[in-house]
This record gives sequence, structure tokens and C-alpha cells, in this order.
Amino acid sequence: MTGLDSRVLLDPDDGSLGPLLRLADDRLSPGSGYGRHAHRAVDVVAVVLDGSLRHGWADGARMAAGDVAVLRAGTGLDHDEVAGDAGVRVLQTYLRSARPDAPPGHEVRRAATGWVDLDRDDARLWIGRPAADEPLEVPAGLLVLADAGGVRVERQHGGPVRGAAGSTALVWRLDTIRPAWASG
Repeated sequence: MTGLDSRVLLDPDDGSLGPLLRLADDRLSPGSGYGRHAHRAVDVVAVVLDGSLRHGWADGARMAAGDVAVLRAGTGLDHDEVAGDAGVRVLQTYLRSARPDAPPGHEVRRAATGWVDLDRDDARLWIGRPAADEPLEVPAGLLVLADAGGVRVERQHGGPVRGAAGSTALVWRLDTIRPAWASG
């Protein structure tokens, strides 16, 4: 692979998943980037699954496998993300901004597990990593289970989940009341 391989997993345009706009499994080859691009009125939650990524905005944060970055575009920003020497695999979730009139910001949660504070009421994220061949107790919500073979996305009621060695489980709890922007 060279460049960017982006696999869109969810792309609801009807508000059926509340603030969730898009979920993608992105892979960048070593030294490749997305290219400079703009965001506005969106929060991007990036979970680095493998490799490393440098964020080309503000402090130029570097992220490694297990880190979670929260980009709040607010009133707008231009940026790029570039893969490290071994490339990167990252799950990127786009959420409609909870504060579209706020200035942009970027935070990294290192080696995140359990509930990750997103500082918003309509979306919560939980992260766990199952041990090989052992069940992992996950909370109820939209399960995103990623391993080397791909990604499984399903609504589930919580309980034990099995994943391959090296897999990562994300659970999104979303306020799925249809937002005002989806009415029409």
C-alpha cells in the first residue's frame, strides 16, 4: 500500500446515530499524509491502532498505538496528519461539533483505556483491549471491534466480547435522539 487507504465503516446522513457523522478505518503508508485540509464545526476522535501519527497543527502532537486524539475544529482550522516511519492505522470518528462557535483545539489521551473524557454530553467513548482468546466485558452501545483482519461494527447490549490478539474494542454511547439539523 502507498498513500492513504480509507475504509468508511459508517456514514449516516440522517441523524440516526445522533452526533456521529462518519467512522473510518484509515491506513497511511510510512511518511504519507492526508494532505492539508480544513475542518469546521466537527470533532474528530482518532484512535491510533498501530504505528504512529504526527498531527500537523498547533503543537504538532505525536501519537502512538493506544493513544486517542480529540480534534475540536470549532470555528475552523487547516491541518494535516502524517504517518510515522512504520505507517499508521487509525480509526477516525467524526462527530457534529458540540460547540461549533468555540476556537479550535487538540488534545491527546495517552494509552487510553476505559471511558475517555470527550467533554460532551451526547457522545461517550469506551476503549478496551481483549486478551487473546479471553472475553472482555464491554458496556452497551455501538461496538467497534478492530483487529488485523478488519473491523466489526454492531449495536450490542454489553457483556463479553471476544477478539483476536492485538484487537481493540471501542464502544460508542451516542445520544440518538434525532438532532434538530436532521429534521426536515
